[in-house]
Amino acid sequence: MTHHDARIIAFTIVITAWSAPTRAQQPDAEGANAVLPWAYVLNDPTSGNAQADDPAEVVTVPGSSVSMPRSAISIAAGPPDWHPDGHPPMPELVAKGGGDGVAACGYCHLPNGQGKPENASVAGQPYAYIVQQMADWRNGLRKTGEPRMGPPSFMQRIGLAATDEQARVAAEYFSSMDYKPWVRVVETDMVPKTHFAGWIHQVIEGGGTEPIGTRIVETPEDLHLTHLRDDASSFVAYVPTGAVARGERLATGNGKTEACAVCHGPGLRGLGPVPALAGRSPSYIARQLYDLQTGVRNGTWSDLMDATVSDLTTEDIVNLAAYTASLAP
Repeated sequence: MTHHDARIIAFTIVITAWSAPTRAQQPDAEGANAVLPWAYVLNDPTSGNAQADDPAEVVTVPGSSVSMPRSAISIAAGPPDWHPDGHPPMPELVAKGGGDGVAACGYCHLPNGQGKPENASVAGQPYAYIVQQMADWRNGLRKTGEPRMGPPSFMQRIGLAATDEQARVAAEYFSSMDYKPWVRVVETDMVPKTHFAGWIHQVIEGGGTEPIGTRIVETPEDLHLTHLRDDASSFVAYVPTGAVARGERLATGNGKTEACAVCHGPGLRGLGPVPALAGRSPSYIARQLYDLQTGVRNGTWSDLMDATVSDLTTEDIVNLAAYTASLAP
C-alpha cells in the first residue's frame, strides 16, 4: 500500500464517521438537540437512509465544461474544481490536503473560499486573522459550542494537527480572493419545512411551510448543486420579519452592545486583522456569537468581543446575524 492509498483510506474513514448519524446526535431527554439547533445542525437520525446515488454517474454543473464521476466528489479526492478560472491555482494543501489529519481545505471551504453554512467563508478574510485562528485552534483556545456537530469538530481536529507553515499557505491563498455575494436574505413569518442532513437545513420537497419563530433557516438555493459541491451555487437565509432592522440597531451600539463597525470597519467589511462580517453565513455568525458568549472560543482577539456578546439573547443573536448577512460584502 502506498502512502497516498493509506491517506485516502484514512480520510474515507474520517468522513464516513463524520457524516453518519450516531447515537450522540439523537435528541436529548427533553426531545430537543442542545443549543441553537437551527445553527448547530445535527443530522436527523434517518438522514443516512436516503437512497444512494450511483457512484459511476457522470455529473456536471451549469457554467462549467468539467465533468466527473460522482465517486470523484469525496474528501479523499479533494474538492471538485468545477470552475478553475474562478480562483488562483490551488496549493496542494487546499486541493489535496497536508496529510497527518489535515484534510484538503478546499473541500469544506470550497476552492474559491466561499464556504457553506456548516463551516466558514474564508475568502477575503485578512491573512493575519486566518493565521491567528489556526494558531488558536492548535493551542486549544478555540473550540465549538456543540461538539456533536460534525464540521466544527472536524475543523477543531484539523486545527490541532496543522502546522504553522500550513496555516500560512492556506491564509495566503484564501486571503488573496475577494468574497462574492453568497447569501440571499429573505425576511418572512413562514418558512419552508426542512430536515437536517449533511449538517445543513434541506427543504422537504412538498413539505409545506411552518412559522419561522426565533431562528434562521439557511438552505441551498439548489440542493443538487450543493451536493455536487459547486462553488458557484449559493444559499438563501430565511430570517424573521424585521430582524434586519433590529439587528442594525444592535450593531450600531445602543448600550447593550458595542458598535460593530469600530472593530470590523465600515460596512462590516473588515479592518486590519479583524474579520469581515458582511454577507457571510448567518448560521456561522450565530455560532460564533454563542461560542464567544460561552467562552469556548478564546484567543488573541476574543476578549474584545466580551462586552458585545455578554448580554445577548437568542433573539439578539438572530437579529445580528440576519443584519450582517444582509450587507453587501
